[in-house]
Amino acid sequence: MSDSSALARRGFLVGALGVGAALTTACTSNAAAPTAAGTNTAPAAGDNAEPGTPVTIGFSAPAADHGWIAAIAANAQAQAGQYPDVTLEAVNPTNDITQQIAAVETLINQGVDALVILPNDGSQLTSLGRRAMDAGIPVINLDRIFDSPLAYRTWIGGDNYGMGVSAGTYIGTRLREAGVANPIIGEIAGIDNLPLTQARSQGFSDALASFGFAVGPRQAADFTAQGGQRVTANLLQAAPQLDAVWNHDDDQGIGVLAAITQAGRSEFFMVGGAGSANAMREIKADTSVLKATVTYSPTMASSAMALARLVAQNRGMGDLVEKEVPTSITLASATITKENVDTYLPLGFES
Repeated sequence: MSDSSALARRGFLVGALGVGAALTTACTSNAAAPTAAGTNTAPAAGDNAEPGTPVTIGFSAPAADHGWIAAIAANAQAQAGQYPDVTLEAVNPTNDITQQIAAVETLINQGVDALVILPNDGSQLTSLGRRAMDAGIPVINLDRIFDSPLAYRTWIGGDNYGMGVSAGTYIGTRLREAGVANPIIGEIAGIDNLPLTQARSQGFSDALASFGFAVGPRQAADFTAQGGQRVTANLLQAAPQLDAVWNHDDDQGIGVLAAITQAGRSEFFMVGGAGSANAMREIKADTSVLKATVTYSPTMASSAMALARLVAQNRGMGDLVEKEVPTSITLASATITKENVDTYLPLGFES
């Protein structure tokens, strides 16, 4: 889940990296490690496959209190393990901003060759990123963006606005094809005061407007299954008839589906968000209201680790003409349906 603003809505896709998509509180050495189950990695391609100067990459992220964050950490570790020339220094994950700052300061003082940071709060850790950059340590800012480009060498993350657009486009297209003239479209958001939620909702509203549709009943949850179940029960009680629903987050979607089942509702279809393996299996089975999900993949952590290696070794991305890694990479939000779910299922994370 990202705090990315309009600055980070569009950019390069990761395809040119020649890498895929992945932590421990200790150090992993320069020996290639096996890929853990449920993680997504890819080997370096072309000239970048050749080992370069040995580098140490520091990693810091929030505590894995839900499936998406857990997959971020696992993917980062697994990708680092693909490279014999990378040593990973991962600090203890924490949801305490003060503790995260102290941990990253330790990595700066150690003089690591690059940092990959998923901050608890992009704004509050901007000065920390700037401190590392000023010390000559390139920072790969993962997902939740710092306030200043001076605080990072490269930002990579998901497209929150694009998620909303993908969800709204799928729903609008399906309703128009069904001949529904004035649909009632529900929305179950994440935490409303977060920029990421606001961007997702704006994209959703804009996409629906292109069909002449609008968002109807709306509730904000908290990215947890418990919160999703609670607010969905409220929404269903307030809306006796629905045509479609978008739930922003597949982790909270477990509770959303539970509330729908408990209420015995099936007159509408639903789209999820993020791309969990749980949601994909539900879509493939085609036995519930969940018919699609739009991606916000934690494989971005694997790509961030690959970028850190390239930057630390002064390499570029193999398929690009330029000699330097781009400063901004935005991942596209794909729409996963029953028709293409088998392609994306290996990339799903467990909620």
